[in-house]
Amino acid sequence: MSQRPIADYALISDCHSAALVSSAGSIDWLCMPRFDAPSIFGRLLDERAGHWSIHPTHPATVSRRYVDRTLVLETEFRTDRGTVILQDTMPVARTGDGHQLGAAAPHAVLRCVSCIAGDVEMELEYAPRGEYGLVTPLLTQAERGGIARAGASVLLLSSPVDLTVVDATMRARFALRAGESVCFALQHHSTSEPEPHHLDEAEIRQQIADTITAWQSWSSLHQRYDGPWCELVLHSGRVLQGLMFAPTGAIVAAPTTSLPETPGGSRNWDYRYTWVRDASLTLNALWVAACPLEAHKFFNFIASTALTQVRRGGHLQIMFGIGGEHDLTERELPHLSGWRDSRPVRIGNGAWNQRQLDVYGELLDAAFRLRDYLTDLDETTREFLARAADSAAALWKQKDNGIWEMRTRPQHFLHSKLMCWVALDRAMALADTLNASHERIHHWQTTRDKIRNAILKRGWNRKIGAFTQAFGSRTLDASALMMAITGFLPATDPRMIATINAIADRLTDERGLVYRYLSRDALPGTEGSFLLCTFWLAETLAATGAIERARETFARAIAFANDVGLLAEEVDPATGELRGNFPQAFSHIGLVNAAWAITQAEEVRTGSP
Repeated sequence: MSQRPIADYALISDCHSAALVSSAGSIDWLCMPRFDAPSIFGRLLDERAGHWSIHPTHPATVSRRYVDRTLVLETEFRTDRGTVILQDTMPVARTGDGHQLGAAAPHAVLRCVSCIAGDVEMELEYAPRGEYGLVTPLLTQAERGGIARAGASVLLLSSPVDLTVVDATMRARFALRAGESVCFALQHHSTSEPEPHHLDEAEIRQQIADTITAWQSWSSLHQRYDGPWCELVLHSGRVLQGLMFAPTGAIVAAPTTSLPETPGGSRNWDYRYTWVRDASLTLNALWVAACPLEAHKFFNFIASTALTQVRRGGHLQIMFGIGGEHDLTERELPHLSGWRDSRPVRIGNGAWNQRQLDVYGELLDAAFRLRDYLTDLDETTREFLARAADSAAALWKQKDNGIWEMRTRPQHFLHSKLMCWVALDRAMALADTLNASHERIHHWQTTRDKIRNAILKRGWNRKIGAFTQAFGSRTLDASALMMAITGFLPATDPRMIATINAIADRLTDERGLVYRYLSRDALPGTEGSFLLCTFWLAETLAATGAIERARETFARAIAFANDVGLLAEEVDPATGELRGNFPQAFSHIGLVNAAWAITQAEEVRTGSP
């Protein structure tokens, strides 16, 4: 089971945590009560790390879908004797206005099986394993289910069918006929909280109905995009919302850890934290896909978490825990074999204390794009954004580890310089909002112009015929495409066209998907092509007027979305399988922005509004 392809999984989320459900009806990844909590089910990374499966006992043909405008999953199993639908969700409290999706969540998983034709025998297997499979909980039967205890965590399973316990695993077989259904609920709480009561079918169905209503209300209120690839764009918006930690406004890069860039390799990282870069880009994409009325929450979160860093004139930390934690020290879990024996499995992320200067640019660019939603910024957030611009002005000459978090010696990465330019450019545009003085604005402008001159002089390599990865480098890097996307240079500038063509010709795999770079990065093994970079290429091609090429590039990338529209970080160049943590915010961000850019380019060409 742990060998299932990454693309075999679907996401459910309550905007506090998330689960991955396989096409066989098995929850193989679940962390509760937060995205970054130790897993309860971790079979995704090791067969022994826990799961909860519900599926027919006979072979079945499987199809899946999300309930319209939600992240409520439906899996249909067709056997030779009948058909059942398994509905999976993590409930969120229903709100009247559709704004606060996930503001309250009961920390539960709800699963209902309904037989719609014939009769089907079903099998349930429930094997919770705490702390990433390290802890086998004390599992006891109850009158209507079971209770699993491990330390301060308690899991209450509500079940209408009788369960047997063998080796800390609960099992059951039950038969359903057309028109019959059964519902299960898994509720998480700590020993310091009141114990919830067992849920019956009516209560479970009501919570599912409330969750559907909450997602659909949110979608109706927030989602307005109606251009090409509308369903994919809106779905990506919901996925990005599902990666948001509602209590603080933090956004995880992905809900998983250690899904590898290469099977059997060691490029396995924990993405369950909020990168300033990724979260800012997520909000930027939500401007297209989901009108982020709660954008202020993220900026307030980052400001309160990191203001003291920029006040001291230091570097802004690139990532934080979703509760504002600073120390994300990386460690390995040697008891886990990893997905397809990809070791080590890591928790924490060693990049947390790297110097990455581009984060100032993504942060201020998002604030600029979302300025209409940020009219009531508090003084802490205003000061933080202004000081972030000051930091970009003060630090831009330094070497850093760059957007790709190189574990090599720091360099003068072009993208990092570019995003410092963006930080100052956007800060100037936000000067009134930030209450910036004339002296401060003048300093930002002067430094911005210096950065521009340095990039144009030292970032262009005449022998390569393109802008390259770092000052003086001969290495192509897809992040140079951001020069056009951010407006540093028009996409039609001859140097940009040359760079775009160089990347399209020399930095792509046989499928036409784009690599981040092909240089050595001090890590063993290789990686796949990068979906975000492929979407960047589509976006820049559209900006040059090459709309047909842009559409072709976009189509190549979205072809790798799985059956429920989810994308990982990379694509294996040999097999075409999805690679890396899943679903990946970066990839869905790229999809949204590329679709928008192509739409805008087509409107310009046709003269339509």
